[in-house]
Amino acid sequence: MNLTRRAFLASTSMLALAPAAFATDGAIPFDRDLVIAEARDLASRPYVEREAVPQAWRDLTYEQYRSIRFRLEKGLWYGTETPYSVDFFAPGLYFPRAVKVFSVENGLANPVAFDLSMFDKSDEVPDLPVDDTLGVSGLRLRAEMHRPGLTDEFCVFQGASYFRAIGLNEVYGLSARGLALKTGDPEGEEFPEFIRFWLERPEPGQRNIIVHALMNSPSVAGAYRFDITPGADCVMEVEATLFPRNELDHVGIAPLTSMFLYDRTNRARFDDFRPAVHDSDGLMIANGAGEVIWRPLANPTRLQVSSFVDRNPRGFGLMQRARAFSDFADLEAMYHKRPGLWVEPKGDWGRGTVALVEIPADQEIYDNIVAHWRPAEPYAPGSRLDLSYRLIWGEEPYRTAMPRVIKTAMGEKTFGTGRLVVIDYEASDLFDDPDALTAFTQSPHVEVSPGVLQRNPETGGLRLAFSFDPSDRDHVELRAQLRKGEQPASEVWLYRWTA
Repeated sequence: MNLTRRAFLASTSMLALAPAAFATDGAIPFDRDLVIAEARDLASRPYVEREAVPQAWRDLTYEQYRSIRFRLEKGLWYGTETPYSVDFFAPGLYFPRAVKVFSVENGLANPVAFDLSMFDKSDEVPDLPVDDTLGVSGLRLRAEMHRPGLTDEFCVFQGASYFRAIGLNEVYGLSARGLALKTGDPEGEEFPEFIRFWLERPEPGQRNIIVHALMNSPSVAGAYRFDITPGADCVMEVEATLFPRNELDHVGIAPLTSMFLYDRTNRARFDDFRPAVHDSDGLMIANGAGEVIWRPLANPTRLQVSSFVDRNPRGFGLMQRARAFSDFADLEAMYHKRPGLWVEPKGDWGRGTVALVEIPADQEIYDNIVAHWRPAEPYAPGSRLDLSYRLIWGEEPYRTAMPRVIKTAMGEKTFGTGRLVVIDYEASDLFDDPDALTAFTQSPHVEVSPGVLQRNPETGGLRLAFSFDPSDRDHVELRAQLRKGEQPASEVWLYRWTA
């Protein structure tokens, strides 16, 4: 993986066959209950921040840190019959506190020792001290997927409770987190941290790998279990057990974090050769009432939070529907290969909202989009909460029978006053007879023109165009949907225009 600046800012067959850098002293019995017990114990005591690594590591420049690279032959389980190997990241710079990692085999957990020989570094990196505070800052998972005899990376855990994954032939984009606390609050956000990991060693031929993580923060401790299967889509089955220290009245479950700078809705604000710059272009929701919602993302001039009230949502996620190179024309970032991420809740999540937080950004190095489930009722201190959900990372990890919105564009009307909205829908059998379709366009704030439908010869689908005049309003909520008789013939398109 090529580490980007934004990634920072977000950022054995027998034990005798393990590389020498990985110590096997001090093995202890392990199962998931151990992680849960540790989380419960942490939550019963006052929060204590972990000790930082030596100052010289924290003082590394961005370029110096990037030049410290893990040696693949030093990977955990590398060169054995185990179908996975694990790389590690050095501490320092944006990662001032190390995490502890354990390898689990036959029910026993062995600590992974930190050793500078695991890394190569450039001549620009100064001599660095080694003491008991040192450890790795994160880990990267590899598996043989489509190149016989060679492994591909597909998942990274590094920084706070952040982690990222990709499907086959994709590049890293948006991130997930273990938990979000107080996102968008005026007093500032709290970032829980994964402080320990346990990696269950897969058997030869095993398709999945199981990772456990212990989380801690001033407000909550938690135990996580990730059952991860790489492939065309990377699928994670997540189990989380939380123990709040304080009342959690603004908590984000299954939080997703991404970047949206501009597209054809706000292109005029950026002087750039590229048509668009974003990791994700929309929030998709399949709500408990059976409705499918598409909300194109925005980069507002001031912080905005949108809440989609629901009960037991079927799923939500941040998607990247722009999939052609010409959508971005960026040979380095390859935004057209960034994955979408879909969350499928399991069990009864009750009442709450899918919250979308959009933060103003002027550069693509900043993650400025957050989406998560916010429960209606606070979580009480001293309680135990068990949650489970599925994460699917891929090109389009969730599809419905409804024709999708594939692009949204906006701009001033050429003639008259107001703004023109253009929505492109993908080709669909539902559009074979456009005269049978009705376009519904609405706003609770302003008058909206009737929608005009036309065939788009490039996509084979339909284009809906309508206009509105915001006058002196600072924001306007908009809604559009195609219907065939009484039945929906498209997703529900929602957008908040801001001045």
